[in-house]
Amino acid sequence: MSLLEHASRPSRRHPTLVTVLVLVILCVTAPLHGAGFTQTDAAAALKRAVEFFSTKVAVAGGGYGYRISDDLTKREGENRTTPTQFWVQPPATPAVGTAYLEAYRLTGEDYLLIAARATAEALIRCQLESGGWQNPSETDPQARHGHRYRVDASAESGSKKSKNRSTLDDNKTQSCLLFLMRLDAETGFRDAPLHAAVIFGLDSLVKVQYPNGAWPQQFEGPPDASQFPVKTASYPDSWSREFPKAKYELFYTFNDNTIADVVALMLEAGDTYDSEQYRASAAKAGDFILAAQMPEPQPAWAQQYDSSMHPVWARKFEPPSISGSESQNLIKLLLEFYRRTADKKYLEPIPRAVAYLTRSRLPDGQLARFYELQTNKPLYFTKDYVLTYDDSDLPTHYGFKVGGGGLDNFLAEYEKLLKDGPPKKKPAKNETIRFNDKLAKEAAEVAGALDERGAWVEDGRMETYGDDDPTRRVIESKTFIKNVRTLARCAAAK
Repeated sequence: MSLLEHASRPSRRHPTLVTVLVLVILCVTAPLHGAGFTQTDAAAALKRAVEFFSTKVAVAGGGYGYRISDDLTKREGENRTTPTQFWVQPPATPAVGTAYLEAYRLTGEDYLLIAARATAEALIRCQLESGGWQNPSETDPQARHGHRYRVDASAESGSKKSKNRSTLDDNKTQSCLLFLMRLDAETGFRDAPLHAAVIFGLDSLVKVQYPNGAWPQQFEGPPDASQFPVKTASYPDSWSREFPKAKYELFYTFNDNTIADVVALMLEAGDTYDSEQYRASAAKAGDFILAAQMPEPQPAWAQQYDSSMHPVWARKFEPPSISGSESQNLIKLLLEFYRRTADKKYLEPIPRAVAYLTRSRLPDGQLARFYELQTNKPLYFTKDYVLTYDDSDLPTHYGFKVGGGGLDNFLAEYEKLLKDGPPKKKPAKNETIRFNDKLAKEAAEVAGALDERGAWVEDGRMETYGDDDPTRRVIESKTFIKNVRTLARCAAAK
């Protein structure tokens, strides 16, 4: 006989105990399966989580890092941060702000818009005079003197020697502007400081775009056009097999989707503000992508190019080469350009790029991240960062091999678009979320994982505090973002 069966049998000796036992069992099991979990329950859990995160985890009311220790004493992004610093690279500040904004759009709850605005205010306070952002961003009034923040420009808080280099690496500046722009639209463009910050940032990106349409990884101001002539990609006569320790911040950079993320931003900005300037900026970048395709025998793309349009070293594990990863990302972007413009010039490079990548697959179907110029031999590094053709001693912090199974899909999409033309743009409509057992179960599990404070705590380490750090329980921004979306969808479900 099961415990539930035994508890359900009539009992004259302990009727109260039996009743209590049944209720306890039902209460314990219900959240795990979503039984009885409602949209109201999801809304309550969402509010608890956001109130904790936006008041106890946030820096200066709206800045965030990657994670914080369970006791709230240690913070970090990619590096350690102080209690007055926040990080911008997702899944930090702009990603959290976007989660608040998306949850507000679903539920209409004012506290979510307030949290999104607080995140925007933190970012606006740390926008550089160059137009973008860098890590870490500083909120302490005294420490801010080392940065040329735009809002402090008239207060003599930053000298010309202060930090003013904005970065596009790893979607930092792009993600900040994308969040701020969406909030600007959501609030009807009526918040003057918010609107000004977005336009200043977008206009700065237009100004620092190279004559050929590329962007650098980092920038402080417009380039000297005479130093960056418009050329098409070509192979260098020779290249060093040893890392030259050259600065790579000003190279034309595809690495980590740098240019692709700016293009996506500019395309959305063109639609949001009905701006031909931003659309033209994206189109100019599209022309650069076409010009950057290497000639035969490797008609794909490198991670980065110098002003002569030769593939070039970046970091010590990123040699001049053809990239199996960035090339696939650029094929996706060319397909998207065609969908938006119907200009077949964006489709033209795709068949030969796909054919090249297909014949470059490794025996296991993957692609090497790097292929040697002209010989097409896969390039790797040892753990001591010695360039080699041998993949038996790879560093573990970087993907030296990438998936290659999607090439057939690229070709199929290319052929479909060539035959049918770009899809007709459909008017945007709000998604209707249906309440069902699956959604209720997911939301119930997320809500049940909140601790008494309203925090999602999980096993983990503070990655920048060394092996001796005793922390074993952490609060992750990426978990918060994921769970907020789940609860918001459940709370808004019909």
